[in-house]
Amino acid sequence: MVRRDEWDIWYDTLIRGFGGVPEAAEERELWNSLTELDRSLGAWDGDACVGTAGAFSFRLTVPGGAAVPAAGVTMVSVAATHRRRGVLTSMMRRQLDDVRAWGWPLAVLTASEPEIYGRFGYGVGTFHVNCEIDTSRVRLSVPPGTDDVRLRYAVAADVLNVCEAVYAREVPGRPGMLVRAPGWERLRLLDPESDREGASPLQCVLAERDGEVVGYARFRVKPDWDAAGPKGVVQLRDTEALDPAAQAALWRFLFDIDLTSTVQAYGRPVDEAWQYQVSDIRRCALRVRDSLHVRLVDLGAALAARTYQAPVDVVLEVEDAFCPWNAGRWRLSGDPKGASCERTTDVADLSLSVRELGAAYLGGVSLEALGAAGRVREVRQGALAEASVGFASAVAPWLPHGF
Repeated sequence: MVRRDEWDIWYDTLIRGFGGVPEAAEERELWNSLTELDRSLGAWDGDACVGTAGAFSFRLTVPGGAAVPAAGVTMVSVAATHRRRGVLTSMMRRQLDDVRAWGWPLAVLTASEPEIYGRFGYGVGTFHVNCEIDTSRVRLSVPPGTDDVRLRYAVAADVLNVCEAVYAREVPGRPGMLVRAPGWERLRLLDPESDREGASPLQCVLAERDGEVVGYARFRVKPDWDAAGPKGVVQLRDTEALDPAAQAALWRFLFDIDLTSTVQAYGRPVDEAWQYQVSDIRRCALRVRDSLHVRLVDLGAALAARTYQAPVDVVLEVEDAFCPWNAGRWRLSGDPKGASCERTTDVADLSLSVRELGAAYLGGVSLEALGAAGRVREVRQGALAEASVGFASAVAPWLPHGF
């Protein structure tokens, strides 16, 4: 546990571990206010802090719409002077023991280096799309009703509550989204001038229908010109909408901002509708990247907390060397209405590690694909296809922002 009077030293260790570039004062203050000291760990060599790790108290949407307690693992670093001494392993050991003691079934993180966390049982459970859309060449085909949506500019801070209300309505419908606890809404408004690199301050547009806010977009505009004329860039921060027409209206607006020819968007859902509305997907420069890494801490509780797209009744032989309380055989029985997962001595149908279960947990990674990769072994013929269909999600899981 990190004491309040240790936070600056602890956080400076973290900053140095990520290159040592100081953050803007408002960003540092925000993370100070969000840090949960009683869930933060420091490794010390005498008076020197040489390792950091923290956890946020999140609730994460899972297939079926339930919001499940999850530790948002964060602020992990080890001083370059103390590498390969077991510092990270000892912090991960203590942290997962703590998460189990808190009674939380899940731990999740975003990784600076994806190869680090697999050995601790984390699997890549969600992906996101980054894109740079050439709006001088790409057109958007919008659904009926788009023209009925009214757009208006607003000061982002002044309409924060109505934007958060839209976000909150979206959360149950997509696995991987975070229920935003008080204070976290400030993250979406963080806009230090030092991070803009010539772009405008954060702008906000609301989408309304019949006087109700049904969506929003927050973005910056970076003006640019060459001999041929304007070629500004729209930098999308985030956007949410309650229906297809509102979503299309916001994206069409972003495409059509005067004096711009590119929309940059990072960390978007892999199945977001605009990808199927554009005239030329190749000119959108899509890149898929790993996002949320998922770790089942209480395997039985985690698998019972979600629903399953199709009925599944399967015995899982699970390997978990780092959290041995999960190891062994579990019978998972579930359907779209609910599930149970209990210890069993029955013969296994599938054999896999907790890392593969973490990858498949939110429904975006196919157990069948993991089986083809040699990561899941089918013992009973047909069990892999049955489980794969059951675990799938109708919409791609998505983490809306980092932590």
